[in-house]
Amino acid sequence: MTNKVPFSYLLAIGFMLFALFFGAGNLIFPAMLGQSAGTNIGSAITGFIVTGVGLPLLGVLAMGFSGKSDLQSLASRVHPAFGVVFTVALYLAIGPLFAIPRTGTASFEIGVRPFISEGNSTIGLVIFSMIFFGVTAFFSLKSSKIVDIVGKILTPLLLIFIGILIVTAFINPIGIIQAPTENFLTDAFFKGFQEGYLTMDALAALVFGIIVINAVKDKGATTKKEIMLAVTKAGLIASALLAIIYTSLSYIGASSVEMFGLLENGGAVLSGASNHFFGSYGGILLSLIVFGACLTTSIGLVIACSTYFHKLLPSISYQSFVIIFSIASATFANVGLSQLIAISVPVLVAIYPLVICLMVLTFLHPLFKGMKQVYQGSMLFTSIVALFDGLNAAGIKFAPINDLFATILPLYGVGLGWMLPAVVGGIVGFVWGIVTNDNAQTERVEKIAS
Repeated sequence: MTNKVPFSYLLAIGFMLFALFFGAGNLIFPAMLGQSAGTNIGSAITGFIVTGVGLPLLGVLAMGFSGKSDLQSLASRVHPAFGVVFTVALYLAIGPLFAIPRTGTASFEIGVRPFISEGNSTIGLVIFSMIFFGVTAFFSLKSSKIVDIVGKILTPLLLIFIGILIVTAFINPIGIIQAPTENFLTDAFFKGFQEGYLTMDALAALVFGIIVINAVKDKGATTKKEIMLAVTKAGLIASALLAIIYTSLSYIGASSVEMFGLLENGGAVLSGASNHFFGSYGGILLSLIVFGACLTTSIGLVIACSTYFHKLLPSISYQSFVIIFSIASATFANVGLSQLIAISVPVLVAIYPLVICLMVLTFLHPLFKGMKQVYQGSMLFTSIVALFDGLNAAGIKFAPINDLFATILPLYGVGLGWMLPAVVGGIVGFVWGIVTNDNAQTERVEKIAS
């Protein structure tokens, strides 16, 4: 067996990773961003790509670079208790609380709701969510080849049909791009930056990264250099596809305002666009595409969450967790797409800075020799600011704290005030570690892996 992973296999892995990422949020948020950003779409989509594409790529690479076997062991570099709490919170966020229910709700909004009357939408969502997550549970329980099927068959078909919609939209635009909404008149880049959080892909990257790493190992990559090179190539393939599609969908959203006006969510935007270009047949085709994309992500997340929680609580079987998460997701899906998004925003605003901080520290780990105080100081200072950012996003504002942070923290007004505290906390932790002479040594398994 050769240690050089064939490009054809890397291409399949890249398609697989794209398919795992490309679900509900990847469809609806770029389109809605385009509607809101209007003529400022260039700056807004650039910020969106930084967090919606760049961070997921960074997350996949961070898992490969760390040499760790799972997210909990990586997060335990801060503290074992933090490792458990952080990992559980992240899996719940990308699992039954937000991301998995959203796959079902987005599928309904885009693929079913346009074909039924408004009066039947509530009961329609109930019935659809039961069917959608029943299918999710079936494949999560029975199929071990779903990722291969998606990466080699469904993803190319998905790209072809999405490509048809995108090319049509560029050749024959729906309308002229309008002025931005009030929220995007200024700081469009940073607004797009925060909107990219909503895809949740950076969170999922820390989970999906393990799948990619295991795949390249199975094909013969053994050394850390070989693994990183293969993971980087596969990650770049997935990232390029995501960036192209995000940019195109945002353009469709921006050009749709003149005809449709400002709509409630991105699902309505895509439904309107597909019906405009292709009539009812286009709506049916888009429905099939959306079902495939969202179902793939739903299955991948249910499998990942069930596997982790079974490992954490081995007394409860993997099959039981699949059923539990599927039922919970079907229940939360009935909250509705717009409401589900609104509820998830404060949590994501609070947790994303911690995820980014952990990623960066992973790459800097050899520089400070794995000193645990650096992890602890940086994560602690970051969490303080991130907590108040999350509260602000939830509408719970502490004026004195906000005024203080706005005065002393650069970029606090655009949601990036945690960056300076992250650096300062890391420096404080480094100094404290030297003073106490209690450096955390890098694990020997990491030295062997390097």
